[in-house]
Amino acid sequence: MPPHSAAHSISVMLLSDHRPRIPQTRREFLARCGMGMGVLGLAGLLRGTEVAPSVNPLAARTPHFPAKAKRIIHIFTEGGPSHIDTFDPKPVLEKYHGQPVDKVIKDYTKIAPESAAGMGRLSGNLQRSAFKFSKHGQCGMEISELFPKLAEHADELCVVRSMSTTSSVHEPARLIMTTGEGSVARPSLGSWCVYGLGTENENLPAFVALSLGGADAAHRGSVFLPSWTAGTGIITRNASVEKMIEYIRSGTTSLREQRRQLDLLAEMNREHEAQRPGEALLDGRIRSYETAFRMQVEASDAFDISREPMAIREMYGDTEQGRQLLLARRLAERGVRCIQVWHNGWDTHDKNDESHRDLCREADQPIAALLQDLKQRDMLKDTLVLWGGEFGRTPTSDNNDVAKKKSIGRDHNAGGFTVWMAGGGAKGGTVYGNTDDFGALAIQDKMDVHDLHATILHLLGFDHEKLTYRHAGRDYRLTDVSGHVAKALLA
Repeated sequence: MPPHSAAHSISVMLLSDHRPRIPQTRREFLARCGMGMGVLGLAGLLRGTEVAPSVNPLAARTPHFPAKAKRIIHIFTEGGPSHIDTFDPKPVLEKYHGQPVDKVIKDYTKIAPESAAGMGRLSGNLQRSAFKFSKHGQCGMEISELFPKLAEHADELCVVRSMSTTSSVHEPARLIMTTGEGSVARPSLGSWCVYGLGTENENLPAFVALSLGGADAAHRGSVFLPSWTAGTGIITRNASVEKMIEYIRSGTTSLREQRRQLDLLAEMNREHEAQRPGEALLDGRIRSYETAFRMQVEASDAFDISREPMAIREMYGDTEQGRQLLLARRLAERGVRCIQVWHNGWDTHDKNDESHRDLCREADQPIAALLQDLKQRDMLKDTLVLWGGEFGRTPTSDNNDVAKKKSIGRDHNAGGFTVWMAGGGAKGGTVYGNTDDFGALAIQDKMDVHDLHATILHLLGFDHEKLTYRHAGRDYRLTDVSGHVAKALLA
C-alpha cells in the first residue's frame, strides 16, 4: 500500500499509543482520532451527500403555523439591570426617598412573595432613580436618559414591565431565563428553536452564543434534545477572526488527503450503521464535525466585520458590544437561527448609578444600530430581538456589606423587572404590564418566564404545548407544564 494512502494516514493516528490495534466500532474509531476528525464534513461538501444518515435533521422545516419571526437575537444582560433606572419610571420613589420600606408600607417584605422578599432583598431604604425619564416616539413611551439613541426607536419596542421569576440567585435565575428551568438541566431556548426550525445555512452553526469570556455551556446546551441543536460558543474578546474561530482550519492536511480519509470513513460509517442504527449521540458528533468543516468555507467571511463598509462599523461603534452586535446581524442574515449575545456586568450591588451609566453607554449605540441596520435591510420584520437579564433590581439601597461599599447599590429583585422585544412580530410602541408604585413587584398583567417563552415560540410559529420531545418516558417542552401566550404583545 502506498505510504500516503488514506489507511496509512489513519493508522498513524491509531499508533500514537504504540498499540497497533484496529478499532472495532465507529465510536472507538472516533474516540481515538479526536480532533483529527474535523475533516469528516468534507464528504458532504465534495460529493453533495452526507456521511451521516441521508435524512438531514438540520434542514429548514415549516413550523406549526405561519411565523412572524424566522430567527432570534437574544441580548442577555447578565447580572440583572435596574428596571427602575431604565424602562420602568417610579416617581413615587422621589416622595419616599431615603425612608425604610417597612415604614412606608407596614410589613411590606412579609406580604411580598418569597421569590421577591427572600434573603432580605426588599429591606432597607427606598432609593429613587438618579436618572430622568421622558416620553419618546409616537407611542409616548417613557425611557430613561441612559438610552438616548435606543429611545429613538421607541415605536419599535415592545416593553414588558411585569416580568417575574422564581429565584433571586444568579445562576438558577439565568438558567430559568435561558432554559426555563433553574434546578435541573434542560435544553436551552436556542436549542428548542433549532429543533423546531432547523437551519437555513449548513455552513454555519444554527445556534451561536457570543460572549467575551465564554458563557456557561448550560445556557446553550441541548441536554436530551439531539446534540445538533446545541449552541456553539464563540469568544469575541479578540476581534481577530483567527482567534474567534481557532482550530477550524486544518494546518497540515490537504483537501485531497482529507477526501481520501473520508472515503474510508464513509465506508466504515455505513457498515456501523447497518449493524447499530439510531445512535443519536454519535450521529450528532459526526454532524458537528461536518459543520466544523463547512465553517472553513463560510465562517471566515461571517466573522470578519472588517468586510463591512466603514459607515456601518461606525454606526455600531468600535467597542466590544458594538462588534458583538454587528456580528449578530451578520450571522442573522446568513441564516443562523438563534444568536445569543452576552453583555456582562449588570450586578450592581455597589455603585449602581455609576455602573449603569457605563453599561448603558456601552449598549445604547450598538443596540440602536442593530435595530436600524435590521430595519434598513428589511430584516427586522422577521428577526425577533430580545433584551433583558435574569431579574431586576430592588427599589431600595443594598444593605449587604454596606460598610464596604463605595456608593449606593441595588440588590437582586425577582419579583418585578423589565425585558423588551423588537421586530419579529412583537407589537412595537407597546408597554405591557406594570410593577407596583415602587417597582418591587409585578402586579398588572404579571408575566413569568414560561409566559415569555410561550410568546417567543408563538412568534416563531409554534404552539408551545405541541413543540415537545419524548425523553425518559414523558413529553418535555420548553415551558414545562405552564406558560401562556401574551396576545397583547403580538402585532
